[in-house]
Amino acid sequence: MRIASFFISLFLILFIFSCTTTEPPDKEDPPDPVVIPSLGLAEDDAHCTEAWLKLTSEDIEFPAELILRQYNPSGDSLSFQFSLTTDDTLFYIDSLFPGQGYSFMAWFTNTDSLHPPSNKLSVTTMDTTSHDFTFDMLTFGGETGSSYLYDVAIIDKNDIWAVGKITIGDSSSRGYSTFNAVHWDGIKWNLQRIYFHSECSAVDYPGLKAIWAFDEKNIVLTNGGAIGWFNGDSIQIDCSINSILTGAINKIWGSGSDNIYTVGNSGNLHHYDGVNWQKLESGTELNINDIWGDYNEKTGQWEILAVAGNILHGHEAEIILINNYNCVISGANEIVWPLKTVWFDSPKEYFVAGSGIFQKHNIQDKSWGNDIFQITTYSINKIRGGKINNLIAVGGVGELLHFNGNNWKSFLEQSKLDGGNYYGCAIENNLMVAVGQNSASAVISMLLEF
Repeated sequence: MRIASFFISLFLILFIFSCTTTEPPDKEDPPDPVVIPSLGLAEDDAHCTEAWLKLTSEDIEFPAELILRQYNPSGDSLSFQFSLTTDDTLFYIDSLFPGQGYSFMAWFTNTDSLHPPSNKLSVTTMDTTSHDFTFDMLTFGGETGSSYLYDVAIIDKNDIWAVGKITIGDSSSRGYSTFNAVHWDGIKWNLQRIYFHSECSAVDYPGLKAIWAFDEKNIVLTNGGAIGWFNGDSIQIDCSINSILTGAINKIWGSGSDNIYTVGNSGNLHHYDGVNWQKLESGTELNINDIWGDYNEKTGQWEILAVAGNILHGHEAEIILINNYNCVISGANEIVWPLKTVWFDSPKEYFVAGSGIFQKHNIQDKSWGNDIFQITTYSINKIRGGKINNLIAVGGVGELLHFNGNNWKSFLEQSKLDGGNYYGCAIENNLMVAVGQNSASAVISMLLEF
């Protein structure tokens, strides 16, 4: 029995130990991956003396202290220290030179293997255009009655229309003939009579106030009270706008035949959708003197601005932002005289003018740059541009200015009018045209780059 007991006990012991397991130790969790902050620099835009850089970042703890370094063509560099508070930041860099290559790079102030720098970005600024132009001035009328030209449109270098009113003395029973346009065919200017008589225009050949041309067969004209659709030969008068006008039309702008705006006196603002004219509430009772629009590629929308003021009657100046037929009045507190004209290259450069030429880099900026006499001491009636490095501005006593992207140059020595002003202008590549009145004569000045 002892032997049996012994074997039974041994069996139980072996059974107990054979059924007992030892759990392996818990595995340690893998360490968290190392998060490495990153910076990226990209060019947003560049003009002749300015550049806009977009800095993007990931996995940054804000605020972060960074340095932006600018490498100049001369071989030296500049550093700017700043505090980063958002993932995307837009930098504005000025005081650059036209047509030059620059490089930029951003660092964390505590640069190490966990805080690598950004890529090195190369930016080339836009070159300036030339101030070297040949100058040619031509006058019409003046022998009987008053002649003038208010507006001009360049379709191409061989197709230019200027509109206004010209009286030429002749041997007819009245002693003169009236013309309301002048056309450039690439060789010479030809007087034109555009028939405008209709139920809303009692005069056969009234003076024309504004022109907007989409192409040689699609031109919009106005005598201030009606619209004419002109194909270069014949015209169709549209009186439908006349019934909703409460003031004369001053200017026309459009992006296409189904998106046309007119502005005029007493806050008049109208839109044409290709079928009907609609009156828009401008938000002002001042005379709206000019309108301009440009396509903003970043937003995918047209940006449209108009400027207002009662010339020689008061000091108020207003800027109207037009968005989807809704209008917002923008402040212009530092501009103390009525505004006559506007031009801009959306969304980076904006110009308004009247007594002085004023500039903004962004329409939302708080104030307008330049003071009233910084560029010219003469009133500016019209400013137009092809690109930001190719602008023309015209005005009192024949002032004619060209902006090449870096500086303004006056051609007053050649363009001066002893008894008049330029009222309209247009620019296309290396061709500039200004139109106006000198004493009793209509005047056209053409400038062509050498």
